[in-house]
Amino acid sequence: MRSPKQKKAAVSPIAGARARTPAPTSPNYEAMAELRYQIRRFLHFSEEASRAAGLEAAQYQLMLAVKGLPAGVRPRISELAERLQIKHHSTVELVNRLAARGYLQREASGKDRREVLLALTPKGEQLLQQLATHHRDELRLLGPAFITAMKRVTRKGKQASSAGKAGRRKKTSV
Repeated sequence: MRSPKQKKAAVSPIAGARARTPAPTSPNYEAMAELRYQIRRFLHFSEEASRAAGLEAAQYQLMLAVKGLPAGVRPRISELAERLQIKHHSTVELVNRLAARGYLQREASGKDRREVLLALTPKGEQLLQQLATHHRDELRLLGPAFITAMKRVTRKGKQASSAGKAGRRKKTSV
């Protein structure tokens, strides 16, 4: 006969192996909704700040991705598409629009002339500096509420649902 603990053990879908897992608990919907709200607040800010600077939000994100690539990662369309989580042809279109406005340039690779690398122009660097500084300042304001919301979602047990709500701030203009 099985003990109550054995009855709660779940069967792993991997090769039918038995795995001991805790009884499932309901997600903390309030905490998850708060986290989504905090993420959305920052994304809304970013969209508005980008628009005010004359860019689409995705164009700012691409410029940031080019500048912020880890050392050793080549700034190619395929890499940027992956980092932005968009299709290759959508990335090409963003690059075309940024290049036409003088914010980004294409350069042939020294090793393989077929490979095209991307780089910000001085004009692009200047705009990115302004926008990134503005974004960093906003993150400093929103950060504590975001961190609180993230902790509530990832916390286990009853504490998660009884934890205090993350702070809310009125919308700011860009």
